[in-house]
Amino acid sequence: MDPIEITTAETETPHLETGATWVTLFASAGTLVCCALPIILVTLGMGASVAALTSSIPFLITLSLHKTWVFTGSAVLLALSGWMMYRPGRSCPFDPERGALCDRTQLWNRRIYWTSVILWAVGFFAAFLALPLRIWLDS
Repeated sequence: MDPIEITTAETETPHLETGATWVTLFASAGTLVCCALPIILVTLGMGASVAALTSSIPFLITLSLHKTWVFTGSAVLLALSGWMMYRPGRSCPFDPERGALCDRTQLWNRRIYWTSVILWAVGFFAAFLALPLRIWLDS
């Protein structure tokens, strides 16, 4: 096998992971916008702003009606992104310049990934657990 092909393949991996982590961040932020944000705003007594938001962006109603699919899809993206970053045998190139770039890319990928996981967890709590928990505590 030609060493140039190995080097090229190794330097493409961080770019693929970066793209996957940005898609994951977008999907997990989408769970907040579709489902968690309206619930939180209504809980805080800002129902009029939810009405204005849904009249401006009516697609939010469709997303919130299918929130199970939205959260499942974003969870699959989170799992795929996590596997891409933490899979066994993952390594950076030996070239010092490319290795440093790979290390920086991995650091930012992990930051974006864990931000996405936190956003997803907040959205999941607000969309699926907050109301049952409140009902249980009130009874």
